[in-house]
Amino acid sequence: MFSLTHIINGIILGIVQAISEWLPISSKTQIMLATTFLYHLPLTQSYAIGLFLEAGTVLAAIIYFRKDIYNLIKALVGRGTPEYNKLLRYMVIVTVITGIIGVIIYKFIETSISGYAVGIPMIVLGLLLIVDGILVHSARKRPRTNSGKSIHGMKSIEMAVVGIVQGISAFPGISRSGVTVSSLLFMGFNPEEAFRLSFIVGIPATIGATLVTILFSSVPIATTISNIGYSTIAIAIVASLLLSLFLIDMLLKFAGRNVITKIVLILGIIAILSGIITALTGIG
Repeated sequence: MFSLTHIINGIILGIVQAISEWLPISSKTQIMLATTFLYHLPLTQSYAIGLFLEAGTVLAAIIYFRKDIYNLIKALVGRGTPEYNKLLRYMVIVTVITGIIGVIIYKFIETSISGYAVGIPMIVLGLLLIVDGILVHSARKRPRTNSGKSIHGMKSIEMAVVGIVQGISAFPGISRSGVTVSSLLFMGFNPEEAFRLSFIVGIPATIGATLVTILFSSVPIATTISNIGYSTIAIAIVASLLLSLFLIDMLLKFAGRNVITKIVLILGIIAILSGIITALTGIG
């Protein structure tokens, strides 16, 4: 049954999941904080709950990028355009590298890493983004003819870099979208293209991470979900799906305005705040 408490808690968890998934905030950290506060669950169970909430954000990405996914399927069967053939190659290279690194890291940290150190990576990332924003602002005072790279000019080494940083995001305290968008911006990609490439490649990465945890986790998933309630999980997934659709569209439109300096500086500030919260709580 859907009690008022289930509805409120579900909406809260859905909002937290959606916001932390698409902004450079570690969703693992925020969901653990929320579920620990609302239900007083141990960290291992809180982590498992986060997996099911990611269903909403993945569905949102699939719905929003449905045309891209359709064209990727066409490319997979040999009927794709040059652009989507290149995008398919990007998806395969990034996903394979992410999978290899992610599984190794997951097995390494399965017992949980805690303490202030888990927030350091996002703080460092935020500082790097702010420095990069200042450099970009300085460079913009000189004439520019290039508005940034796109998938057309993407090199294999750049695809590998995205795969590596996305795999590293399996570490506690690191935001997947934060490190992938940032790495693409650092490599000179157009802001809108950076967000788009990050969001699309996050679909197989998130599905894969969920499957890996279900297969290898020592935490009883069904018991964990029952502690919160299936109705609460369902509401949270719907809430995160709806909010995610809005956030994806908003972020892409904002990036499309080509205000690269503001984008990089904002991402840097959010990343630093996320890292500080993670360090203070010791939850990754």
